[in-house]
Amino acid sequence: MADKPGTTDRRAPLASDALQQRRLVHDELLVMLSEGDAAEAVDRIAAAIAGALDDGGKVIFFGNGGSAADAIHISAEFVGRFRADRRPLAAVALGTNAAITSALANDYSFEDALARELEAVANAGDVALAISTSGSSPNIVAALERATTIGLTTVALTGAGHKLDGLAEHLVVVESNVVALIQEMHGVIGHIICELVEAKLGLDR
Repeated sequence: MADKPGTTDRRAPLASDALQQRRLVHDELLVMLSEGDAAEAVDRIAAAIAGALDDGGKVIFFGNGGSAADAIHISAEFVGRFRADRRPLAAVALGTNAAITSALANDYSFEDALARELEAVANAGDVALAISTSGSSPNIVAALERATTIGLTTVALTGAGHKLDGLAEHLVVVESNVVALIQEMHGVIGHIICELVEAKLGLDR
């Protein structure tokens, strides 16, 4: 049946079209990451995490919203397994206990909640890994500042326009302003970090 005169075809785009468009954007972003400073930063991050784990330390992941979900996801890869069936690696994700998070937000402030929880579980020599698409959330900034004070190695995965220069020793920037694309690249980077850490610890076989 033909559309009535003057109406607009509002059919949803085909999944194949959306996937093809996504592939092109992903290819472009992955080339930028692999050919820029990001690749070297990821190597340094994996080395720092492997060193901390080898010394009995742990990795502390945190973020907001979708980035909090990424933090939980990547911490699970460490504690469970990624490619190899190996020993569990010490990792935690902040903000997963609703009682802790709500108590800290209510009794102190939401801005300080991650920093205070991090202080409770962190030891000098651990690695703090922040995931933030904007790189400007006050609670992420506060947690990285607290991590530095405690003596942690600080890492951040972020996007264009971030405000984390000087706050993270190791910084990986996805040069995009599209939140969904930044999150998708953070997932790829998180998996690469897992892969490299397993290899550096000799646990990839």
